[in-house]
Amino acid sequence: MAQVTATDGPDTIDVGVVANSRLTASIGAILLVALFVEGITVIDVNGMFALHAFVGMLLIPVAVLKLCSTGYRFWKYYTGDPAYRRKGPPHIILRVTAPVVVVSTIALLGTGAALLAVGPNNSDTWVTVHQASFIVWVSVTTIHVLGHIIETWRLTGDDLRSTSTAAVPRAGLRRGLLLISLVVGVGLGVASLGWNHDWANRRRDRRDGAGRGAVVVSTPTRVEVPLI
Repeated sequence: MAQVTATDGPDTIDVGVVANSRLTASIGAILLVALFVEGITVIDVNGMFALHAFVGMLLIPVAVLKLCSTGYRFWKYYTGDPAYRRKGPPHIILRVTAPVVVVSTIALLGTGAALLAVGPNNSDTWVTVHQASFIVWVSVTTIHVLGHIIETWRLTGDDLRSTSTAAVPRAGLRRGLLLISLVVGVGLGVASLGWNHDWANRRRDRRDGAGRGAVVVSTPTRVEVPLI
């Protein structure tokens, strides 16, 4: 069984384990950058709704790839694979919160896509679930980011160096998977520019009505635009 040492850990680790860790880390690095941009749009969702929706849709295939890579490690570890057992589990706090991260991520991105599909006139329940999942997601994801951020950038950097990549083969496959997820994500993001016209029209109508001196009435269950 092939093994590597060097910067991938204090002990000798199986190449497959390192490859999985590097793929997961690279996906995480992309997610961090995209989520940073998405976080900026949250400051003014109405003014940056198109970008907010675009990045939200772009995140979906990347997040799916992340769930697949981490799910693979989970499955290998708990089915007793020797290499993954030697690697060991994440910190207990990360293990306990991981299911909440998964569920809240699916809920957040799923309800965001649903909001674009149903439009603003049938969105009350979806908005409530979307905002609730966002609050939960931010809370638990912050813990995960802090727990993995150093490892994420280190492993991502390792996979970009040719000398390190030679020791862990199939770097092309890992990069190909990342590229495919990004291409699909960009495609969904571009498509969202056409799906969000109802939300855009609603914002324009409210803005025009307010400019004419009309009183804009909002109910406790009605929210201007979603947070994808």
